[in-house]
Amino acid sequence: MNYVIRGNNLQVTDALREFIEKKLSRLEKYFDTPTDAHVALSVQKERHKVEVTIPYPGLLVRAEEVSEDMYASVDLVIQKLERQIRKYKTKVNRKFRQDGSLRSIQFENAFTTQSVAIATKDEEEDFEIVRRKQFELKPMDTEEAILQMDLLGHNFFVYINVETDQVNVIYKRKDGKYGLIEAE
Repeated sequence: MNYVIRGNNLQVTDALREFIEKKLSRLEKYFDTPTDAHVALSVQKERHKVEVTIPYPGLLVRAEEVSEDMYASVDLVIQKLERQIRKYKTKVNRKFRQDGSLRSIQFENAFTTQSVAIATKDEEEDFEIVRRKQFELKPMDTEEAILQMDLLGHNFFVYINVETDQVNVIYKRKDGKYGLIEAE
């Protein structure tokens, strides 16, 4: 695993870097191929925040934790990541046994690049795009989309429904349940 560790308002010491790399190396057993781990450390008003993002083909694992000690935050975020990965692997394995067919995390075809634009309205009633993000839409079922959304920590997720081959949006409702938007 390759480590990209950066500090915001914080100097990343060799001891801290070694500690993070040692803790993150525990997660290597869950990945078949080498991957990157992006770690962002920050300190604000005695709050030590650690954010870890691990992009993997077909999966993006992300977690963040805040505590009064940087080392404790690292421990907490590693525990959270490990829980998320185990939960995902368990669901994928269960799905594999139920379907009776091999369902791979990596989908080798039918990837489409889409863009999401976040628009804000200014005083002149014009819409201005302040951020543009591109990502690959992957074919998956609704359960996998919900799991991906939860792994990312987002409240919505766009994907291609493997059953209908159409773009769907799954979202988390205020009551904690999920909603699905399908095209007609």
